[in-house]
Amino acid sequence: MSPEFRSESLLPAPADEWLRAPTLRGRNVTLLALREEHAADLYAGADEQTLRFLARGGPDEASVDGWADYISRLNAIPRRVNFAVQLQQTGRVVGRISYSEVRDADGWVEIGTMLLPAAQGTGVNPEAKHLLMTRAFQVLGAGRVQFKVDARNERSLRAMARLGAVREGTLRQYQRRPDGETRDSVMFSVLRQEWPAVEAGLQHRIEEYLRKK
Repeated sequence: MSPEFRSESLLPAPADEWLRAPTLRGRNVTLLALREEHAADLYAGADEQTLRFLARGGPDEASVDGWADYISRLNAIPRRVNFAVQLQQTGRVVGRISYSEVRDADGWVEIGTMLLPAAQGTGVNPEAKHLLMTRAFQVLGAGRVQFKVDARNERSLRAMARLGAVREGTLRQYQRRPDGETRDSVMFSVLRQEWPAVEAGLQHRIEEYLRKK
């Protein structure tokens, strides 16, 4: 159950709370602090498409050690908080979701998601986003949650539209990937006053998925 939402501004949580990665448990998935021990599941389930649109690229090599090094590098990025997405039924990790940028002084976070093929098109994405957005708005006191999507990533663009996030525009040649390619990034956001409607949509999708299981 989500904490009770108050539409008025919530006093921001202390700065160190914004950078914590507590365990967040939903009905189908649990979010855990991303650790190198999760590398084996990610390596086993990933394919080329998993990494294609990631702004920071993926592992330097397709191996458990390569994924462990990738996780270590993600966790070393300042003002970033990474979670493993774990299926409760099997205990397997099927992706990661992050506060890829934390700006507590300005009252916002950015969320980035990478799901393995087996988890795509299921209830995993809406529930993982629901858990992180609930924490952002109802625990941290954020006024804004934003997302940046590769302009070529049609699946993620559709997902943002379905989420109900507002499309703010395209940041042209905004991010340079490790392979040297520069991508256009489409910016989306959800504001605090928009969260109740967005949350209702996510809850509906989670319920719909659980009914079909």
